[in-house]
Amino acid sequence: MLHLIGLGLNEKSFSLESVDALKKCKKVYLENYTSILNGSLKLLEKLINKKIINVGRDFVENFDVSEAKKENIAFLIVGDVFSATTHLSLFNDCKNKNIEIKIFNNASVLTAVGITGLSLYNFGKTASIPFENKNIETPIKILEDNLKINAHTLFLLDLNPGEDKYLSIKAALTYLEEKGVKGKAIGCARLGAEDFIVKYGEMKDIKEIDFGEPPYCLIIPAKKLHFIEEEVLEKWKI
Repeated sequence: MLHLIGLGLNEKSFSLESVDALKKCKKVYLENYTSILNGSLKLLEKLINKKIINVGRDFVENFDVSEAKKENIAFLIVGDVFSATTHLSLFNDCKNKNIEIKIFNNASVLTAVGITGLSLYNFGKTASIPFENKNIETPIKILEDNLKINAHTLFLLDLNPGEDKYLSIKAALTYLEEKGVKGKAIGCARLGAEDFIVKYGEMKDIKEIDFGEPPYCLIIPAKKLHFIEEEVLEKWKI
């Protein structure tokens, strides 16, 4: 059986159910390219008494799910299982080949952004800002489309944990400014961790904040906010 296990947003947010499943797995992989976990996996390794193997994009995308016919295998995924299409492909492959698969859902940045005060119902399409973005227009198009329907825009910032490389909030805001975006923004770091940071203000001011360690995300709020959204956002104002 193949187990797709969401780890949530910090080192202690995995479920007891997932720990029980991992103890029965022959191999345990951690995909390390879609996000990073706040904290260390040593606690989980100790709980399951197994070594967790870090794997990159190529390994996951080329993984032969047929291996899960012979033994229990698990993929650990930071956040929720279905936050990336790669994991949906694993699920689809198993279904096509009649291989047993079990899903363990968990929290992700897509829900954790609710701590900003912005209603999850009022978010539009999520956009990603890559490292090489000079000639990239898709994030701007998504932002413009969301603003037309008065929706918030969540930007996921590029990362390459294998090379310890993360697009900063300052770099992301610089990209938006160079594309003509103005106004207020919300910078977030390490959502789900005890030392998370949320800052709200003018883009030029948010750029000057040291957000510390990754992961990061950025939000451009809708122009018109519900009064409760406004009230909570003020708690994060710089």
